[in-house]
Amino acid sequence: MTGPQVLAEAYGRIGQMVHDALEGLREEELGFRVDAGANPIVWLVWHLARVQDDHVAEVAGREQVWTSQGWADRFGLDLPVADHGYGHRPEQVALVHADPATLLGYYDAVERATLEYLGGLSDADLDRVVDTRWDPPVTLGVRLVSVICDDVAHAGQAAYVRGVIERR
Repeated sequence: MTGPQVLAEAYGRIGQMVHDALEGLREEELGFRVDAGANPIVWLVWHLARVQDDHVAEVAGREQVWTSQGWADRFGLDLPVADHGYGHRPEQVALVHADPATLLGYYDAVERATLEYLGGLSDADLDRVVDTRWDPPVTLGVRLVSVICDDVAHAGQAAYVRGVIERR
């Protein structure tokens, strides 16, 4: 396998985790919070999709799926359109809501765009520096792995919350 193929495999596995966490839940269950400061499934999945969309669009040099495919309008959140949830306080987390079909639709659109981008990369592309604000500068490969790590953490958290919901 090439490096981009390995990355595509990892991103595809995130998608399965997201589907496993969401499928069969009702909208009110997506908003369940373990406690007042905890993140609900809807926020966790929206956030991981927004971060992936934001970061991959940036390195791909394209517009985010969130805006280019009308997802921001479909969600209709009372948040700035560029918001992806980083640093949200509990009251901002509470502003994120969606029905399961919309949430899965957005995630799936982001995954398709990510896999399409990865399909056009070579191993050599992964060494391209994409962010010089860090020491050492961040390469494309490092950025894409960073997104995977963040997404897996949040998908795992969503699975945990689903388990709590199912045991109530």
